[in-house]
Amino acid sequence: MDLTVLPPDLVDAGTQRCRLGPAVMEELRLKIGSPLLVLLPQGACLCTAWPRSDLADGYLQFQTTCTTPKLSVQMFPQPSGGKDTHDELNVNTAKLHLQRSQLKPLTCPHLKRLRVKVLVQSSQQKMTTSTRFIQELAKELLTGLYVHEKHLVNVAGAGTLVQFLEVENVNSGSHKAGLVTAETRLDLGSVQTVQRYQQPARRSPAVPLGGVEEVFASLKEMLEVPLRYPGSLKWLGLPCPRGALLVGPPGVGKTQLVRNVVQAVGAAFVTINGPVVMGSRPGESEENLRRAFAQAREAALEGPCVLFIDEIDALCPRRSASGSAPENRIVAQLLTLMDGIGSDESFIIIAATNQPDALDPALRRPGRFDREVVVGVPTLQQRFRILQSVSHSVPLSSSVNLRVLAEMTTGYVGADLSALCREAALQAILHTAQGRTEEMDGEGGSVGMEHFLSALRLVPPSCLRSSVGVSDFLPVSWERIGGLEDVKLKLKQSIEWPMKFPEALVRMGVRGPRGVLLYGPPGCAKTTLVKAAASASHCSFLTLSGAQLYSPYVGDSERTLAQLFRQARACSPSIVFLDEIDSMVGSRGDGGCRSGVQAQVLSVLLNELDGVGFKTTERRGSSKTMQTEGEEQETIQEKRMELQEVCNKDVMIVAATNRPDALDSALLRPGRLDHIIYVPPPEQQARLAILQLHTEKMPLDSDVNLKDLATQTHLFSGADLESLCKEAALLALQEEGMSVSTVQHQHFLKALQRVSPSLTAHQLLQYQLLFSSTLSCS
Repeated sequence: MDLTVLPPDLVDAGTQRCRLGPAVMEELRLKIGSPLLVLLPQGACLCTAWPRSDLADGYLQFQTTCTTPKLSVQMFPQPSGGKDTHDELNVNTAKLHLQRSQLKPLTCPHLKRLRVKVLVQSSQQKMTTSTRFIQELAKELLTGLYVHEKHLVNVAGAGTLVQFLEVENVNSGSHKAGLVTAETRLDLGSVQTVQRYQQPARRSPAVPLGGVEEVFASLKEMLEVPLRYPGSLKWLGLPCPRGALLVGPPGVGKTQLVRNVVQAVGAAFVTINGPVVMGSRPGESEENLRRAFAQAREAALEGPCVLFIDEIDALCPRRSASGSAPENRIVAQLLTLMDGIGSDESFIIIAATNQPDALDPALRRPGRFDREVVVGVPTLQQRFRILQSVSHSVPLSSSVNLRVLAEMTTGYVGADLSALCREAALQAILHTAQGRTEEMDGEGGSVGMEHFLSALRLVPPSCLRSSVGVSDFLPVSWERIGGLEDVKLKLKQSIEWPMKFPEALVRMGVRGPRGVLLYGPPGCAKTTLVKAAASASHCSFLTLSGAQLYSPYVGDSERTLAQLFRQARACSPSIVFLDEIDSMVGSRGDGGCRSGVQAQVLSVLLNELDGVGFKTTERRGSSKTMQTEGEEQETIQEKRMELQEVCNKDVMIVAATNRPDALDSALLRPGRLDHIIYVPPPEQQARLAILQLHTEKMPLDSDVNLKDLATQTHLFSGADLESLCKEAALLALQEEGMSVSTVQHQHFLKALQRVSPSLTAHQLLQYQLLFSSTLSCS
């Protein structure tokens, strides 16, 4: 039999009475005043059983004095409505029908101790009333009432400053409910306003962030101690921290990290943006800044508060003699406001910037921004966790390997990885809409690895956008380079092995080289070899030539080179390729540096090769490793990823030249350019392989003898052989017409008469003597 819920009687206002028919009370074995838990769709309500005055069964009336917070939202007075609180509740409960199973009798002993949170109407009442008085008033209001853990007690009808009491904890053994008596000890948790208590329910859910767990925990701990336990700090005689400065490149999630931490702590959130603060008239900017601090102070009266200043470098730049007066006044005003924060005020200032060196030094001292939290470019493990986080709602196919994607996305920050997943999903939708007819479900509608590979070509890392040395080249495989097997093996050992097999190098106690120098005659595939090494290693590739480096402005060349290495460190592991390095730097001993600029560029290059260290914004991840849960195979993969980060945190410098004798000796010592590799011209077997590569798409006649051509092309470089094949094809079109179908051997013989080798025997002799002297020195 259903029980129809009727509006409560006015005579029961302020009580916990639940009016029932005698049959229901007898069935549930309830006595007058027995505690009863009413289970509702919106929550639960703790009442006491009382008979109805008309003794009618099938009806139910109850007071919502002690209810769950979700149900208690209806009890809060609406600022725009003029209805009574009970009338508002009656409208919502008059249409309810309850089963008898939703009435649960409880055993409620006398409580020995409980902890409550007090909700008052205004912050002014909270500031002008002592904590001791509020505690005694709460004890008096609760005496004689049945309370339940995690329930909200409505005492607004008593006419005091206390409106509601939230029961945080009940110390009564296994019981979650009990009767408050005069002997019950009441502990006061916190005092808040009703408006402040309602705010967390209106907040949007936190965006999941991956890879920043350690920074999140550190920031949360720094906020919780002064905001949640100010009395402990006061008892220890320690001042509360004033603020924290978040430092990191754009897109790593600094702003969202602060929002998530604030929601986890349960603090109010006040933001300051530069365009909002800046005003047109004199003094308006300082007035807006003071207004924001006043808003934070008002919010701090009701509970913990965080004042967040985003892009603080644009608001408070470094003061100098040539700086503008309005900016200097804003900096001075912010310093004054931060120094004026009292030790009893429960709000903290957090600022974020990606240019910490542009800030005024006065802001970065203890007492203002006490701690600087660095959120660096994600490491390999952190990229894997970020990919897991941003793709948790994306239907991924079984071909997607997030660990491989993490290895391929060096230099990507959280915003880049999120954009990568969106682009991959868009590629999957377009692929399905254009050529596939199956529905978007199961494996047919999922995002595959091929979609991520397509998205990688469209979404580059943000640190490489509009930066120095960025080059776009088609991936080159080792098989596309004919011959040079010894050189390929040395490059694999120097570049590819440390990145793919770090555990083997660590086990053998071997450290990868710092730099590699390729020298040899022109046209012998030095640049192509470097591109193949970068393609096989899945690392960032930056290149710079002498034409891009030198500038007519003083100091611009050195600044460009330093910026190149700074970008490479931000995207490490990476390869910096300095082509024709002899045109950038010379030798200082014999006057090889033809200008003072070359000497200065050489000095910058030597300092960067020595690796003086990362700047603040270039730090990557943290020194601690993340513990993983799962099977043994997962642990092994995590350790491998960790070793890859340890071994590949530096930048690999690869240089190429055809004049190694013009380089400074300090550049060629071990620890800078460790491996010096000679790239010889192709021998007969290598020439045959090169000819086969360049003629694999060419229709050759049966009389073409590539072995004979390899024998006749002595002193030909790889570039010369490619030119020979092109010339033979053009001769075939010239002589036989545009309808020719094959290239004959005679066309290659005529091309040999037109294409001469670019190398001479004298050049090769000089390179061989230099190569032998290099081997003897090493």
